[in-house]
Amino acid sequence: MTDAMLTPWGEALDREHPLPEYPRPQLARNSYLNLNGVWQYAITKAPEMPAAMQGEIVVPFSPETPLSGVGHILQPDEYLWYRRTVTLPEGFFRGGRLLLHFGAVDQCCTVWINGREAAAHTGGYLPFTVDVTGHMTGTGFLLELRVTDPTDTGCLSRGKQRLKNGGIWYTPQSGIWQTVWMECVPENYLRTLRITPRPEDGTVHFALAADAPENAGITVRKEGITVAAGQTDAAGELTLTLPPEALRLWSPEDPFLYDVSIVLPGGDRVESYFGMRSFGIGRDEKGLPRLLLNGRPYFHNGLLDQGYWSDGYYTAPADEAMIHDIAEMKRLGFNMLRKHIKVEPLRWYYHCDRLGMLVWQDIVNGGDAYSPLSIYVFSNLGLRVKDDHYRYFSRCDAKGRAHYMEELGQLVELLYNTVSLAMWVPFNEGWGQFDALKAVQAIRRRDATRTIDHASGWYDQGGGDIKSIHWYFRPYRHRQPPGEQRPVCLTEYGGYNCAVPGHCRGEKHEFGYKKTADPAAFNRAFRRLMEEQIIPAKAGGLAAAVYTQLSDVEGELNGLLTYDRKVCKADEALFRSVNRRLGEENEL
Repeated sequence: MTDAMLTPWGEALDREHPLPEYPRPQLARNSYLNLNGVWQYAITKAPEMPAAMQGEIVVPFSPETPLSGVGHILQPDEYLWYRRTVTLPEGFFRGGRLLLHFGAVDQCCTVWINGREAAAHTGGYLPFTVDVTGHMTGTGFLLELRVTDPTDTGCLSRGKQRLKNGGIWYTPQSGIWQTVWMECVPENYLRTLRITPRPEDGTVHFALAADAPENAGITVRKEGITVAAGQTDAAGELTLTLPPEALRLWSPEDPFLYDVSIVLPGGDRVESYFGMRSFGIGRDEKGLPRLLLNGRPYFHNGLLDQGYWSDGYYTAPADEAMIHDIAEMKRLGFNMLRKHIKVEPLRWYYHCDRLGMLVWQDIVNGGDAYSPLSIYVFSNLGLRVKDDHYRYFSRCDAKGRAHYMEELGQLVELLYNTVSLAMWVPFNEGWGQFDALKAVQAIRRRDATRTIDHASGWYDQGGGDIKSIHWYFRPYRHRQPPGEQRPVCLTEYGGYNCAVPGHCRGEKHEFGYKKTADPAAFNRAFRRLMEEQIIPAKAGGLAAAVYTQLSDVEGELNGLLTYDRKVCKADEALFRSVNRRLGEENEL
């Protein structure tokens, strides 16, 4: 992979210890064994386990990526195999349960422990856990996986991966792409935790799931000082009131986090955190519908963030790389990232929480091969199409639709405690869209604390909390549609192309919505766009704006950062000045 386009972190990668950080900051224990590093792999045409492996792969990088050391695109008729021996450190297993965690494996996998099948999982974006206690022999075990990935030849969630990549569709990837790790827990251990802050009355509600959740002790600390404490009831629930003098609201301008300790009967101890904030919809002093943060109008000024890396694709080459992207956009004056068609490792959301960056979270799209009629023609003609016409939206497979709804619920539960997460986005531009109003209901049942963009860009079904518009090519002139009570949000715009020689991946066809010659021309065009269109639109009632995009991705050269993250095309002074004007009324 000598010709690979590496990021600075990829150049410094420690193959034996990649991404060593604790992967779950909101449910943290002292027990932790990271299994990232060099594993053995094989790729076969047969489903039977091979007798020997073919070589080495660096986990958690997919075999398609430069950082994996493999460089092979897994085909739908191939099987990807992983193998490694796990040796537990002395004293690691102290009784109780031994849990093996996979952050994400794309897409269908089977896990064997010491030659015995231990688990199977379908879905490439969500974590799963294997209890290996009953499979242990001595102080270690043999771990093996088999993975298949149909990519866009199947109907399950695949995001922007396509076997024939190009334009806005990217190189597919497969297999393990998030951290693999282990922990030892007592028999009665905390399985899930829901934290609901209620800043309007100064309380915070906890809901615990465990075999015996009653009488769990919960302590809340502010800057190391205990400000509230109590014990859960028989249902594992507890509401604590914060003293008025200890109440401090979370916002991008002041991302303050409270620390939490939870101790269950039986000795399980977990560390967590939360922020006191609320999201909603309301009207400003002019009567215009707006997004609210902590009960006040707040303009969400963000970027489309696809979370792709030139050397790790879905997988950031280092924790510092994730921090870099968030901090750079914060430095330029943005206050929100729309996580586009991807679910990140939990550490990414933790960094948004602590650095102060709002998050809009897309649900990953799926379905059969998309029809140009539904993706391009109907939308460009302005046709109103009901999304229960499953054939038009490539959603004829009932099992695929059911799997989407199942994953939607799992994702909402996974990210419920994320302080910075302000908006759910179940569908984008008709890509496998179906029954969007039912998706809204499914989200509301699990999470009534956030807003929802039910159909980003087009095929609005009249639901959700915002009127969502994607606008490229033509000048944007804001207006509130007659009878529209929802805030109007420009959920994609801009996308100006700017190639930086030496920092492009080499595709012949550069993709963008307006071409600029160099960074200087790009910055001039951005200033005109903002001063002539977006800033006046905000004054007229525009409630949010999402610029496309944070970084270049493969042939898309419309990012503020190059794909290798080595060049920032944006002029800091200009961007900070423009973004300051967009945020003038925030947090008054």
